[in-house]
This record gives sequence, structure tokens and C-alpha cells, in this order.
Amino acid sequence: MKSVTAKKHAPRVGFVSLGCPKALVDSEHILTRLRAEGYDIAPTYEGADLVVVNTCGFIDAAVAESLDAIGEALAKNGRVIVTGCLGVKDGLIRKAHPRVLAVTGPGALAEVMLAVHAHLPRPHDPYADLVPPQGVKLTPRHYAYLKISEGCNHRCAFCVIPALRGPLVSRPIGAVLQEAEELVRAGVKELIVVSQDTSAYGADVKYRTGFWRGRPVKTRLTELARALGDLGVWVRLLYVYPYPHVDEVIPLMAQGKILPYLDVPLQHASPRILKLMKRPAAAEDNLARINTWRSICPDITIRSTFVVGFPGETEGDFETLLEFLEAARLDRVGGFTYSPVDGAAANVLPDPVPEAVKQERLARFMEVQAEISAEKLRRKIGRTIPVLVDEITPEGAAVARSMADAPEIDGVVRIADAAGLAPGDLRRVTITGADTHDLLAGC
Repeated sequence: MKSVTAKKHAPRVGFVSLGCPKALVDSEHILTRLRAEGYDIAPTYEGADLVVVNTCGFIDAAVAESLDAIGEALAKNGRVIVTGCLGVKDGLIRKAHPRVLAVTGPGALAEVMLAVHAHLPRPHDPYADLVPPQGVKLTPRHYAYLKISEGCNHRCAFCVIPALRGPLVSRPIGAVLQEAEELVRAGVKELIVVSQDTSAYGADVKYRTGFWRGRPVKTRLTELARALGDLGVWVRLLYVYPYPHVDEVIPLMAQGKILPYLDVPLQHASPRILKLMKRPAAAEDNLARINTWRSICPDITIRSTFVVGFPGETEGDFETLLEFLEAARLDRVGGFTYSPVDGAAANVLPDPVPEAVKQERLARFMEVQAEISAEKLRRKIGRTIPVLVDEITPEGAAVARSMADAPEIDGVVRIADAAGLAPGDLRRVTITGADTHDLLAGC
């Protein structure tokens, strides 16, 4: 009888992922490469041979959270590699945590792997170097983020993303569609398209023609959305600037090719504040465009985010924002107070708004939107709509989302009796109740 030698366990890497969905996709790429090379992913600090922390550096609160996460990983493990947006501030990280093994910037897959190889080599094992074709995902099996580009060409005064992630770089459309196809084959029911500026997709390569399934396809949002719509799953668009050519995707929503949902970060409505922000569109144009979209696709859900208390914002500017909110009747809205970001052009603007005034304006803003949201949700009572089940609670209820709900940022549909339901199921339910943000339903 042959003797059996106990196999030494593969090197184990712990992973902490912070920030936006774009950063989550970067984390998935790193995890996929780690698994492809035979590393195990450890669920705890203590069980890992080293830890990778993918950071966010967009606003001060995110910087603080990232530095805290690095500190926690160092305290509980001691061997930490830092990557992500905060990684461009190498000096800041090393001053706070001089014991980190390496620091890389965002989208730095090759650099992260070089650092891992340097500090945690692993023997080649051709039997372990296997991962599913869709890669390693951090989202539930039934939905996935699909990143179509990196970076941004805008120079908004409050934002440092171009400094962190560079100018717009669009992924080849054939590669995007191949990834989408692999995700669908793996069981994904919802593809969520993300980037810094989804509507600018292809502008950097002059919308050149790529190939998918042997046929030519332009590297452009409309053509991408149409092709994704052929995959037979929910397709949701996030981070879309209201450029005129975005009008072309609304008929695809009306036809049921992609979800009737558009996330458009408008940020403000006062022309003066939008100019100070260096935003690319005017409020009156935005309102007209929203009305046009609704005339083409009456069921469209429009989500947006706004900043209150930007330097120089007067009470009159804020009232203009409230008036826009009342006129636009947006379905989903996020509101934030302005927060200085290290390196942002807005930091040198005069007339900063006192913190107490910012908070008071935010409360008024959210109060107006809460009434709009509640009124819109009440209209859905009695309707039968499709939902995607996200989870089954220990109490036997289901938490689902409608076409109008992006994961983690919008509301949910709560189903009291989850009998016969499982995560990833697509079902039709009847809406029986509503509150400010969520719906209640029965099968």
C-alpha cells in the first residue's frame, strides 16, 4: 500500500473590500487571480498568511474608514498589502501605518499580485489552479456588477476620481460582452453596469467597432445596452450622465430589453452652483430630458444624488434645488452634505457653508423627497410586478427587489411568507403596502 503524504495547505490570503461597486469589481479581479494561482481565501484575519485591503479615498470619511481597516488588519494579522484609491496617497498610508508590506493604487491587479508573490510565494499546483470562468464574485450568485470602463474625463470641482483613477479608459466591448455571457451562464439573473461615467463609454476610443459572437458591435452605450438586452436577464445602468445620446437607450427600456431604470448623478439644480461644481449639464435641460424619458417610457425609475451645502450655496440656490425636486418627482434620491476632499478644486472656493446650515438643509431636502417617495410607492399598491429574491430571513420572510431597486442603495420588497422561494428566484408578486422607501407584497 502506498504511503500518503499529508498535503500542505495552500497559502491563505485574507481580503477586505471597501468603497463603491467599481472597487468591488477590482476586488473580484484580484480574488479571481489569487484563486487561479492556487491561493486560498481566508475568512478571518487569524486564518490568513497575509491580508489585502482594497481601500476607498473619495471623501474624508472613506479615508478614515480605510485607515481604520488597515490598522485592524495589522493588529489582527500583521502582514498587510494595501491597494485601491487611497493607495495613490502612499505617504499618508505609510505615515499612519508604517508596517504595511506594500501599497498600490486602484485597478493595480498586476502590482498587487507582484506584492503577494514577494511576501507569500506559493508552489505551483496545476490541480488547484482552477476557478470558474466567471471568476470569483463578492456579490450573491444571482447578480453581478459589470464594469465597462475605468477613470473619468470630467473635472468636477468636488471630486478627485480623475486624480485617483486617471482619465477614461473603456474596456473592449467584446471583452465586456464575453464577461457578461459567462456571468449569465453561471446563473446571474441581473447585470449591473458600472463605471465612473457609463454614458461616456467608448468616447476615448472614438466608439471604435469591436466584435462579439463574430459580428461587429460599436464600443458605445446604446450598442452595449442592446447587446446585453439579448442575454435574457435584468440589465441595470448606473452612473449615467444626462448626455443627449442617453435618450437612445430609453426606447430599449420601453421595449423591455433592459430595465426601465436610470441612475443619473445630477448633484444640484442651481445653475450658479452647477457652474461652480463644473458639472456638464444645466438644470432646465435635465428637467426637459427627464420629461422626455418619461414620455417614451412611462414606467422608468430615475434615481439621482445631490450635494447640499456646496461652498457659496445661498438659501436661494438651495430653494432652487427644492423646486427642482418638486418638479422632477424623482423616484429614488440620495442626499449628502458637502465634505472637503483633499486635492479637490472646491477646497479653495470662498463662502463655505457652516456645518449647522448644511445639516439643516439636508434635513429639509430629505423631508421633501421622503414625501415624494412615499407618494410614488403608494401608487404601486395593488399592482402585480416581477421581483428578484435576494434573501430568505430566519423568520421565514423574503427580501426581494423590483425593477426599480438597485441592490444596497434603493428600497426592497418585503414578502411575509417565503414558502417556495429561494435567493435568485424571479417571481411576480402583488404589492399590498408601502412606506417611505420599501414595499410589502404577497405571492
